Amino acid sequence: MDVMLKRAYEHPAKTDGKRILVDRLWPRGLAKVKAKIDLWLKDVAPSTELRQWFGHDPEKWPEFKMRYRAELKNNPALSELQTLSRQGNITLIYAARDQLHNEAVVLKQILDRST
Repeated sequence: MDVMLKRAYEHPAKTDGKRILVDRLWPRGLAKVKAKIDLWLKDVAPSTELRQWFGHDPEKWPEFKMRYRAELKNNPALSELQTLSRQGNITLIYAARDQLHNEAVVLKQILDRST
């Protein structure tokens, strides 16, 4: 089973498997029909406070990862995501421009270690 990452604004592909939006907010300007999201798992996203503190500042990345992992402990949404990742290919969908510093990257690292 593969866990892949893709920006919400990229075209869906047949190889994506189950497409799971992992942002708390719907991607700006993206029509729900065009996004082809199978599941919107808002509760696995960083808290509003953490997201606003981070602001996609690469300098804050190490601290963000640590705080986000702490938020995910005992989070039932993470357990649901882990279960889905064992059932087949999934693509974690995110809206951030920064493809290296976002919550989907952290989630993929966790999922890759748990399979």
